[in-house]
Amino acid sequence: MLLAAEKGDITTIIGGIAPDWGPFGTLGNEARVMIEVVMAIAILLCLGIAIWGAAKQRIGATALRDTFSAEQGKGLIVAGLTGVFIIGSLGTLFTIVYGMAV
Repeated sequence: MLLAAEKGDITTIIGGIAPDWGPFGTLGNEARVMIEVVMAIAILLCLGIAIWGAAKQRIGATALRDTFSAEQGKGLIVAGLTGVFIIGSLGTLFTIVYGMAV
């Protein structure tokens, strides 16, 4: 009986499931870092929007009894977290779409 995991280690396993940048595989290191920085800034911006929405919802719902502000806060929370999810999964989506096209 031959076990497939006998010859590999955790690096082989993790390296096997890591994305290979799909269509961006030919980019240089500087371009990859630029893409990562832009995505990190966008994720931080979306998290900031979600935090602002949570504060707006909390203040509007309790202190000011402003239902419009509370509803607007809910919308900001959903928009911010949706943005984080979409930006976080862009690498995977690009890789899947590129793989299907090839």
